[in-house]
Amino acid sequence: MAEHTSSSITIEAAPADVMGVIADFARYPEWTGEVKEAEVLETDGSGRAEKVRLLLDAGAIKDDHTLAYTWTGANEVSWTLVKSQMLRSLDGSYRLAPLDGARTEVTYQLTVDVKIPMLGMIKRKAEKVIIDRALAGLKKRVESGA
Repeated sequence: MAEHTSSSITIEAAPADVMGVIADFARYPEWTGEVKEAEVLETDGSGRAEKVRLLLDAGAIKDDHTLAYTWTGANEVSWTLVKSQMLRSLDGSYRLAPLDGARTEVTYQLTVDVKIPMLGMIKRKAEKVIIDRALAGLKKRVESGA
């Protein structure tokens, strides 16, 4: 099994508010930093994204890729890579845990494998940068009420 990187952050908002921002792919370029474009290609019967095309620029990792999303209840979403120019795999998830009525712990887990040779240490550092920036951006976005 591939190694993964994960990190958690506490956000001052209810899980539904946090998931609302996570599920709003069209607005990712406004807060994620690395995602320059996001386009929902397919949705499920509830209107949630099932396939999303993302144009990513994360420094060492630049790619135009498509992800398939799986929604588990109201507090978890995971994704796997469908197609990519540079990546062999990109699997991840957001898990939300309510702490009380107004706070949520968000855990982001990510596994990235690139088609070009890259030292594991550099790959994990890139994963950590992506996760930390995404969590900080998510926290700022949710808590600002944007």
